[in-house]
Amino acid sequence: MADAQQLISFIASMTGEGNLRVEENLGEGFVRLRVAEAERRQAKHDIQHVEDIVIEMLRNARDARATSMYVATSKEGGVRTLLFLDNGSGVPQDMHERIFDARVTSKLESMKMDRWGVHGRGMALYSIRENTDEACVVASAPGLGSSMRVVADTERLPERADQSSWPKASRNEEGAWVCSRGPHNIIRTVCEFALEEQHGCDVYLGSPAEIAATLYDQATSSLDASKMLFIDDEAELPVCERLGCAADAADLMRIARAIGLEMSERTAHRILSGQIKPLRSVTSRLLRMRSERKAPAPIDLSRDRRGLKIAQDDLDEFSRILERDFEGIAARYYLSLSREPRIRVSRDSITVTFDIQKGE
Repeated sequence: MADAQQLISFIASMTGEGNLRVEENLGEGFVRLRVAEAERRQAKHDIQHVEDIVIEMLRNARDARATSMYVATSKEGGVRTLLFLDNGSGVPQDMHERIFDARVTSKLESMKMDRWGVHGRGMALYSIRENTDEACVVASAPGLGSSMRVVADTERLPERADQSSWPKASRNEEGAWVCSRGPHNIIRTVCEFALEEQHGCDVYLGSPAEIAATLYDQATSSLDASKMLFIDDEAELPVCERLGCAADAADLMRIARAIGLEMSERTAHRILSGQIKPLRSVTSRLLRMRSERKAPAPIDLSRDRRGLKIAQDDLDEFSRILERDFEGIAARYYLSLSREPRIRVSRDSITVTFDIQKGE
């Protein structure tokens, strides 16, 4: 009888769901996970905010040797839609789905270490798909660049509450431009990447209509009209140049939809008539904003100067340290920061405020 029960248990363990996750039962509550299950759990940790998606997709485009990147973002009913377009090396048709599998990468000999960590493990796109409602290649081919769409439920994958404020730029001790102030939102994520890679690529950020207007303007400015006579299908052109083939509003809508940019007929007409202006690159806008700042306020000679003073760079560094340290308690109590910690320095005190939003 005991042998029969052992046989039944063995068969159940071989056919049950647990066997799909466990490679070996070590006894006393310990198991060895299968590689696929370990990867799935790691993927859930790698992407914790919508902003994490943005930086991973931009790093992917950079590693695909893109010199121009476009991020179209919109939100409706708690759902964030992100479209990433670039003029990089592109993805073959038969790899459009497989690039979202774990450990799939084109960077066999070119793993890269940058300020955001190691890149090239073949896990970024897998992690993004594991944490979102949709992650797909909309249009891509070898040598023609790419368009990829990611759709995330912000109730399940949070993002910063303030998604409209732009950061401020300043030079660090080495003389490089960095983002020194502003919420750590999608805009700041794109700005930090753009400043880090400013000598290698241009990055554009805006609504789908603004990105479409920018692509249309750039394409019509660069495409040779005589060359257009020999193009039977705009799909022969690089993804980022296809809108230049549009002859009218209906054509613009059709081509835009094929590369992931949805728009109304009214929006298409506004783009063609120049009512929606093309965007400046993120770096250009960020540094121009800095140059247009107002003159500093006059010094108040009556102010007590004997109080505590801390340099802004030190305050920014202190804020980043506090934000990292907060992650421990945030994980235990299902909290997340809606913005970076705010630090107020008075005459004889330092006050830190954590603005939080509770998870489900």
